[in-house]
Amino acid sequence: MKILDRYILTTFLKTLATVFVILFFIFILQTVWLFIAELAGKDLDMLLIVKFLLFYSPKMIPLVLPLSILLASIMTFGNLAENYEFAAMKSSGISLQRAMKSLMVFIVFLSIIA
Repeated sequence: MKILDRYILTTFLKTLATVFVILFFIFILQTVWLFIAELAGKDLDMLLIVKFLLFYSPKMIPLVLPLSILLASIMTFGNLAENYEFAAMKSSGISLQRAMKSLMVFIVFLSIIA
């Protein structure tokens, strides 16, 4: 793996982890908002509500993961373009498809796992 591929992949993974956590938190809050009528006023302890959110969270992953990948890729490549790193890649003869190759392989691998 070349240095450029490793740099783009680590930048993408850091952004992906951050975006995934934020979107997962937003979707969990939406779940609480949707089920507030069933949860409120029933004298439930906090442990039961946390268990409910823990058991409901695997249902959120297929919703959050594609959004996270999309947003993280847009943010990563936007940051590369903003810092003129794409211009440096193009001037050194690296095409956009070549720069995105490692991310495409990683995303295909992630989609197979998911």
